[in-house]
Amino acid sequence: MTKTEATALSRRSFLRKGAVAGGAAAAAGLAAPAVLAQSPIVIKMQTSWPASDIWMDFARQYVERVEAMSGGRLKVDLLPAGAVVGAFQVLDAVNDGVLDAAHSVPVYWYGKNKAASLFGTGPVFGGSATTMLAWFYAGGGQELLRELMEDIMGLNVVSYMGFPMPAQPFGWFKGTVSTVADIQGFKYRTVGLAADLLQSMGMSVAQLPGGEIVPAMERGVIDAFEFNNPSSDSRFGAQDVAKNYYLSSYHQASESFEFLFNKDFLSDLDPDLQAILRYGVEATSTANTAIALDNYSADLQKLQTEAGVTVHRTSKEILAAQLDAWDKLIPTLEADPYMKKVLDSQRAWVERVTFYEIMNSPDYTLAYDHYFPGKLQL
Repeated sequence: MTKTEATALSRRSFLRKGAVAGGAAAAAGLAAPAVLAQSPIVIKMQTSWPASDIWMDFARQYVERVEAMSGGRLKVDLLPAGAVVGAFQVLDAVNDGVLDAAHSVPVYWYGKNKAASLFGTGPVFGGSATTMLAWFYAGGGQELLRELMEDIMGLNVVSYMGFPMPAQPFGWFKGTVSTVADIQGFKYRTVGLAADLLQSMGMSVAQLPGGEIVPAMERGVIDAFEFNNPSSDSRFGAQDVAKNYYLSSYHQASESFEFLFNKDFLSDLDPDLQAILRYGVEATSTANTAIALDNYSADLQKLQTEAGVTVHRTSKEILAAQLDAWDKLIPTLEADPYMKKVLDSQRAWVERVTFYEIMNSPDYTLAYDHYFPGKLQL
């Protein structure tokens, strides 16, 4: 038995013994003092985010809800990237039982299996992140992710998705870019299938965790990059190394967080505690959306007014070229039967659901321009 296996086994044994002890104490009657009540079960959870990232605040919202709903029976020891393992290593750590849980994104497992990137960073058929999170829970996506994680990759994990992220910006550039020719040869940071996409458009791509982006920019390892949103980007100092920020892109337009749990650890918990961990993801999704819209919009204003950043909307030429690049990439992905199954499921969902969404939605841009004329530069 390896040290990792022994650690995981000892944690599971502790949970089982705790449950037995709790039952024995109850059987002993009401004479037992309250101080002998069972100690909370501690969940060691690491994120893939630096301690200063706003996404640690998002993860804390999950911790607050889980601890409150469990009445103190669960306690989450929340750790930033690097506390136990690197940002891209949390999946292995949860699988091995070194961590009980993780807060990350599926695209980070692209290096293990490209199909993982389809769960948030794949072809954009027209569905938003909200559309695709609904696909995960109501359109068969959850079972498809389970199949990938357990049956194909052989991992001992359970995965839930939460918080539909606003579409990610094209990113940060030292100069202006408006045509496909302008981005040729750029050394650019992104992750997952977005790397395949933008490489096919003439960029040279490096896949780096968020905490390594600005140092890489300063050393000249990359000369343009994206991470995710105005708050995260500004917190790690994107505005100090580039002044042109391009919003709107199809490279990562439908991503959500992934909440990973060691399957044995989860199954050893009482059913109500398992339910709290699962449905706490859904509750946190709403809370995350609220603070995201508040902070992302406020920080975007600060980047413009305080940091001298020029905010652009990515040109229609580049957006159209991204869709063309996805068209060329999709057949290579569909050569894998599992990936074809996922893409077929997503296309069918988007064709039906997004038709309703678009037909039903009024023109919000028209209304915004009516009440705040001149602010939009489209």
